[in-house]
Amino acid sequence: MGLFRKEKKLDQDIMKEGVGLITLTSPTSVIAEQFRTIRTNIQFSSIDQKLKSLVFTSSGPSQGKSTISANVAVTWADQGINVLLVDADMRRPTIHQTFQVPNKKGLTSLLTEDEFDFNTTIQKTPVEHLFVLPCGVVPPNPSELLNTKKMDKLIVELTKHFDLVIFDAPPVISVTDAQILASKVDGTILVAPQGIADKRSVAKSKELLEVVHARILGTIMNRVKPENTGGYYGGYYGGYYGGYYGAEESKK
Repeated sequence: MGLFRKEKKLDQDIMKEGVGLITLTSPTSVIAEQFRTIRTNIQFSSIDQKLKSLVFTSSGPSQGKSTISANVAVTWADQGINVLLVDADMRRPTIHQTFQVPNKKGLTSLLTEDEFDFNTTIQKTPVEHLFVLPCGVVPPNPSELLNTKKMDKLIVELTKHFDLVIFDAPPVISVTDAQILASKVDGTILVAPQGIADKRSVAKSKELLEVVHARILGTIMNRVKPENTGGYYGGYYGGYYGGYYGAEESKK
C-alpha cells in the first residue's frame, strides 16, 4: 500500500469537525469494546460468504451512521486487514474532516475522470491498515454517478486492492443513493438510534432496501439508554452505541 499518501497525525481540535473516533482515542473504553463486538457480530453474520464490501446507512440524517462506520472501520483495521473507508455520502461528506485528509479529489474524481487514479484520491490514516477515500468535490448528481457501470467497475477494483471496503452512504429515505449502493455490495447495515428513528421510518428503510434486493446483514441500535439494556454494554455510555441485531432478529 505504498502507493498512497503518507499518513498525518490527527489533531484533536480539528477532529471535532468530523465524527468522534473513540476506538482510536480511547481504545480500552467500554464503547470501543462495543464497536469490536459489533465488528465480530457482522463477521459472524456472513460465515458462508466472505464480506468484501459493506454499506452503512440509516433511515434519516444525523443518526450516527458516519460515526459508527468510521469506528467499526478502525476496529477492522486493528485486526491487521487492509480496510478502505469510502465517503459515499456525497451530499454531506465528513470523512475528510474526521481523518484530516485533502478533499480536492476523491470518489467524485474516480467516477468522472477517464482513469482510476488511486494515488491522488486514496489517503492513508494514522491507523495502520486503514485507508480512506474522501468524497472530493460535491457533485450536483450523486445518484446518477453511483448508478453507473463505472461505479460497478470501481467497486470491483477497490475490492481487489483491499480486504474490506466500507461505504458510508446517505440515509435511505432521503435520497436513492443508499439503495443504489446497497444493490452493488455484499452487505448492508442499518443504523437506528433509539428515540430518534421511529419504527415506521426504519420499516420503510428496510422495505426500500429489499426492493433493490439488498442483503441486509442487521441493524445497529445506538444511543440506547441504560434502563433498556439491563446493565449490558448496550447502555448509554458516552451518549452513544447500543446493540447489533442480525437480519433475522431485526425482523421482530
